[in-house]
Amino acid sequence: MDVDGLHVRVTRKRIKNVNLRVKPDGQVEVSAPHAVSDVFIRAFVREKADWIEERRAALAASPAALAAAAGPEEVAQWRAVVEACVPPLVEQWERIMGVRAGKLAYRNMTSRWGSCQPATGRICINVRLALYPPECLEYVVVHELCHLKERGHGPAFQALMTRYLPDWKERRAKLR
Repeated sequence: MDVDGLHVRVTRKRIKNVNLRVKPDGQVEVSAPHAVSDVFIRAFVREKADWIEERRAALAASPAALAAAAGPEEVAQWRAVVEACVPPLVEQWERIMGVRAGKLAYRNMTSRWGSCQPATGRICINVRLALYPPECLEYVVVHELCHLKERGHGPAFQALMTRYLPDWKERRAKLR
């Protein structure tokens, strides 16, 4: 559906309310109950036009958008920063947590901040973390090291995160 030159993807569902969201790529989506008319949806989108533009601008300026548009030189710079910062963090947190990481690897990943293979201790860190505040990198390092003690993300894992990094949820929120 087009609303004043803005393409809006409309999905009809068995829901009670009309929901509006702006996807990371800037696409505008509306979910609406089956009974809601196109006229109502157009009026709803027009009413939210300022919010839509603010959200699109914020998304365009976000680290995720910068990363998506980056060239090889920028990725190489991020890698250099992350490769310089991670080993001292890992060393510091290994002592605190009583664990031992294996090989450290660095990749430009689009869907994860890090990964851990508990069997080998190998930890991979996303180089895009260079675009975020330093406390986010520390959060990911601690998160992956916690996997050396607890594989999943259940209550035991969350308890470990809270024990070692009490503000981990706030740090994680900066990455979302």
